[in-house]
Amino acid sequence: MFNSIFRPLPASGAAKRAATHFCLVAAAALAATACRPDQVEHLKDTKRIGIETANWEVKRIMPKDLLKATRWAGDSLTATADTLLRRTLARELAAGGVTQAAAFCRPETYRIVDSLAGAMKATPRRVSARPRNPEHRATLAAEQLRTDTTRTITRESQEVFFYQRPIVLNNALCLRCHGEVGKDVAAAEYAFLKKQFPQDEVTGYRLGQQMGAWQVSLRRDGVAGFWTMKTRKKWKPHKF
Repeated sequence: MFNSIFRPLPASGAAKRAATHFCLVAAAALAATACRPDQVEHLKDTKRIGIETANWEVKRIMPKDLLKATRWAGDSLTATADTLLRRTLARELAAGGVTQAAAFCRPETYRIVDSLAGAMKATPRRVSARPRNPEHRATLAAEQLRTDTTRTITRESQEVFFYQRPIVLNNALCLRCHGEVGKDVAAAEYAFLKKQFPQDEVTGYRLGQQMGAWQVSLRRDGVAGFWTMKTRKKWKPHKF
């Protein structure tokens, strides 16, 4: 009885059009409600986020990149050591002359240099064909010491890289210990040096002469880490 009374009637064309119109209006209303500008939270610093995302991508480092990073790391480490050495010697020479400054002429042992070398997985040392300490003697090829800008970069093994650059006497303060005895180096101070280093050979130099070389051994993971740090994109805030 009820089924026969309430059985749905076939929809007319007008009814279908009305239902379709209702659905379109309802969908538009929902879309308008969901996308109102005051309800949308825009991301801030999208450029920075993009750069940080790119920095975290795994990137293959090629052999030529590792050699370039070896030069960068060696230059950075030895330049830091040389700068600290000049400042330290100037202070100590002023305070107590050669007898006080001589003990500080080992920049590879400075705390800051040692810390930087540790971060780079590097072992720096200074060598010379005419050393003050025989432990620092090395045979150096003349073509590897031509100018300040000469660099020797090699890959010693799968895990070890080698860096070398000349040490040039370009600071007049260094003549106090390494110049001509009796002219640049006082006789009394040279006597002190000879007592400390009986086999000393590192005097008689003039400004501009090569005295030896920095040599740095670096592990591959340290070189790769330095490459990643140096090539990482830097984000700069936009100025309004």
